[in-house]
Amino acid sequence: MHPRWSPSEVSLRLPVPLRLAVLVTAIGLAAAACGPGHKTASGGTSKPTAVLCGTARTPANVPVKVEITKGKVACSAAMTVEHQYRDAILDGKAPGAGGGGPVNVSGWQCRPYPTPVSLKTGYASRCTKSGAEILAVLPNPT
Repeated sequence: MHPRWSPSEVSLRLPVPLRLAVLVTAIGLAAAACGPGHKTASGGTSKPTAVLCGTARTPANVPVKVEITKGKVACSAAMTVEHQYRDAILDGKAPGAGGGGPVNVSGWQCRPYPTPVSLKTGYASRCTKSGAEILAVLPNPT
């Protein structure tokens, strides 16, 4: 026959430091699951907090969301950079076939992502300057 334990007697079977360690671990895991993630420009899967500035269009007239993902950049500046980048490609100022090379736009280095990366991540292009980053992101398909 098995002895019956009441819930209060069961909790007494675990030493206090062990119960405390289990509680702290559970709280830490819950907090980590709720916190913001991080996304790398090379196609990682978690996402940093980004400032959504608005919608622009690619040279192919595809709408993209303009996001600031690193650094402090005014949304008006980010939108201007995206519009100038598009205009530079349409004017033929981008090196490489289809504008694949970097384009200097008001001190920003802008370049498109390769098609496989765009299909996987939704990133259309990236502009960087002094550690700041602006992404043009394709909208989620409906």
